[in-house]
Formats: sequence, C-alpha cells, structure tokens
Amino acid sequence: MAEITLKAKVRDYKGRTASNAARRDGKVPGVFYLGNEKNIPIEVEALDLRHLVYTSETHIVDLQLSDGTSEAAVLREVQFDPITDRVMHFDLIGVVRGQKMKFEVPVVLEGSSEGVRAGGVLQQTLHKLEVECLPKDLPEYIAVDITHLQTSESLLVGDVKLEGVEILTNHDQPLVVIGHARSESTDEAAEAGEESAEPQVIGHENEEGE
Repeated sequence: MAEITLKAKVRDYKGRTASNAARRDGKVPGVFYLGNEKNIPIEVEALDLRHLVYTSETHIVDLQLSDGTSEAAVLREVQFDPITDRVMHFDLIGVVRGQKMKFEVPVVLEGSSEGVRAGGVLQQTLHKLEVECLPKDLPEYIAVDITHLQTSESLLVGDVKLEGVEILTNHDQPLVVIGHARSESTDEAAEAGEESAEPQVIGHENEEGE
C-alpha cells in the first residue's frame, strides 16, 4: 500500500463565510477524525488534494499537521461543488496501526470479456467495494478479471476473493454484467411482440366512439 504525504494547516476558523474566503485563496477546508479522541479542523492547498481525490486507487495518507504532529489517515468523504466540480470540503479518518478498519476500495476491471468481443455490452454495476482489514493489507484497488465472461453472464461480489481482506458488500450483488447489444434486444422484443399480437378487427369502434 502506497502512502501519500499531505501537509495540512490546523485552522482556527469556522463557518461558511470564512470557509469560502479560504477557498478563494486556493485552500480547501476539511476535518481530521481520530476515533472519539479528537476532531481537528484543517485546511490544505487545493492542488495538493488532486493526487488523493482524482484517482482510482486507495491510499494511506501521511498527514503532516502544522502543529508538528503527524498521523496516518484515509480519505473518508469528499464534497464537490455541483456546478464547477471543485472540491469544497473533505474528511480524513485516522488509521490505527494493527487494528482492523472498514474501507471503500475501487474496483478495476482487467481483461477483455469474450461476451463483449462477441457483441455484448459490459455493465459495471459497482465501482467500489466495502472491505474490512488491517491497514497493512489494504489494497490500492481490487482487480477483477472479466476475460471469461460470456454474453448474459455476470460476476457477483461473492466471486471476488482477497487474501487478508473481508468483503462487506452484499455478496449476492452483481459486480459486472455482460448484456445483449441494444439492437439485438430490440429485435428479440419486436419478434416476441409480433408473435403475441392479436389480429385487429377493422371498422369496430369502442364504447367511447374512438
């Protein structure tokens, strides 16, 4: 598991007005949570968050605070501006070495599905899985091989196995589905509709006179 160093200033302001002023100055306010021990309001340079937020991997954060202390953490939540998509706020949660924790880990599909090569359509229904493990066993991402999947086949969460990691997401949920191409499905539906359609009686009006 790779670590990312993030320098943060312990902030002494609260409220929307002060937070907006910080954002205009290129900062992003956030909160660092360490269990029930302490919640520390912090701010970081917006540019420094890019490698942590805009990635398909999970990282342990080496959080270096302006008071001279450092903590291990993971990114828990990010809030974006709905119009500009800028990061407006973030939460970090402290990591306790040697203690199992719950994490969300991105799923990365590997290989080219046989079903897709035959004209099927790939649908990835889950992009992250919730897991529980020791920080040292936390994978940067979960690699899932889809090479063997044929059209109309799916891969469930329960099919994914990770050593030293317990997957908490419902094992019966589909992770990847290889469906039929739209035109193929439409043609099949049309054929089924033609077979089941009844002959129309011409010249017969309904009770409404239509």
